[in-house]
Amino acid sequence: MKKYFPIIYLLTSILFSINIIAQHQEISEKPTVWKEKSNEKIDSTSILNAFKNGHFSGHFRYFFMNTNNEKGVSDYYSNALGGGVKFETAKFHNFQFGVSGYYIFNIGSSDFTEKDPITNAPNRYELALFDIQNPSNKDNLSRLEELYLKYNYKNSNITLGKQLLNTSFINLQDGRMRPTEVDGIWVDFNEIKKTKINVGYLYGISPRSTLKYFKVGESIGIYPTGVNPDGTKSGYAGNLDSNGIYIIGIQNESVKNLKTLLWNQYAENLFNSVLFQMDYTYDLNPNSKLLFGFQTIYQNALDFGGNENQSKTYFQKNGNSQTFGGRFGWKNSTLKLTLNYNRITAKGRYLMPREWGRDPFYTFMPRERNEGFGDVNALMTKIQYTNPKKTFKSHLAVGYFDLPDVKNVALNKYGLPSYVQTNADIRYEFQGLLKGFDVQLLYVHKFNLGETYDNKNYVFNKTNMSTTNFILNFNF
Repeated sequence: MKKYFPIIYLLTSILFSINIIAQHQEISEKPTVWKEKSNEKIDSTSILNAFKNGHFSGHFRYFFMNTNNEKGVSDYYSNALGGGVKFETAKFHNFQFGVSGYYIFNIGSSDFTEKDPITNAPNRYELALFDIQNPSNKDNLSRLEELYLKYNYKNSNITLGKQLLNTSFINLQDGRMRPTEVDGIWVDFNEIKKTKINVGYLYGISPRSTLKYFKVGESIGIYPTGVNPDGTKSGYAGNLDSNGIYIIGIQNESVKNLKTLLWNQYAENLFNSVLFQMDYTYDLNPNSKLLFGFQTIYQNALDFGGNENQSKTYFQKNGNSQTFGGRFGWKNSTLKLTLNYNRITAKGRYLMPREWGRDPFYTFMPRERNEGFGDVNALMTKIQYTNPKKTFKSHLAVGYFDLPDVKNVALNKYGLPSYVQTNADIRYEFQGLLKGFDVQLLYVHKFNLGETYDNKNYVFNKTNMSTTNFILNFNF
């Protein structure tokens, strides 16, 4: 009976759950990390006036995280405190200059230099609040984030330099202290009615949980690399060459209640990914709507996938993958309920560097991903409540993720067994005297459903574990 408990729990939760917004900012939204105000002042008459009439934004965050693994392996906790400032000038002949930086303090955490004695595996979640490249670093945690020049034309703009982006494949993944950022040129074109076009060339990435910018090839492999399709340890970290990432995205809403999205991401010498998505709302009455969604992604390797030596490449030569998913739901002014499905076919692993962003799937749940896997069936239900004043949000999400066996290394890159995951998230934005503050509590639990062959490496920080996150933000 015990082995069926997670499935019974899932079915029960689907019937009785109540869900909200995930911790991460939605990837369909513009970045709002700094929550800066738009500067609509008349074009300045001099560079000096542009700086004097510029705008400062600030963000401070306290983050507590605690992971409890099953008995016999290590648990962890962390306390992080950080703050930073962003400055953007007023317009000068339609040009603007922006710069931001951030500093993080470790104010009391587990010793991340100590690996779990049973599995010899390092910490997974808490270290990511700081510097994953140097677990002993507690003091030198400063980061240059944005440094850009932007030109504005009517409703459009073009930005050159270090900046924040939110796309289907490269996005903030801002569920830690600081988000992922990019270096390059980005065009946001909004001159066609009900159509948005983005074009970009990126030559640098600063992944979350790191302190500097890396070339595109260097950025892949900073996070854990898993195994090659033949089961040998992946050797692509530090061995990939790429001249950059070329991206084009088109979003169209010219048909009433229908949003169509097309993204193509060409990672030179590595791989190409295409996403097509349609989301349709059907008005039941003035107060409620039905939601329908469809998404598909196709990927294929470019040349040798990053390195002629296939033991050191990222995407196997001639490799490809296919995913498709759907969504059905209902919403009104305060509630939103969705049932989501995603399928990664057995054609190959879906691969997208975790350093670049989180999964774009309808079934995505914070604290786990399905990147690196093939032959996956994922089912997730979410129910979300937002109060009329938009100051309180809560959600409960429950997902069932059927993955290949952990020993099927050709389709299971990270040795993750099938699992059920539940997320409960509560957020509140203060008003009045405490306006500018917001608080969030996120609780995640993962139940194991797959065979682990009595090997704790398939369980530690993966399943039969929970993580609790408490976040306090102040923006000005």
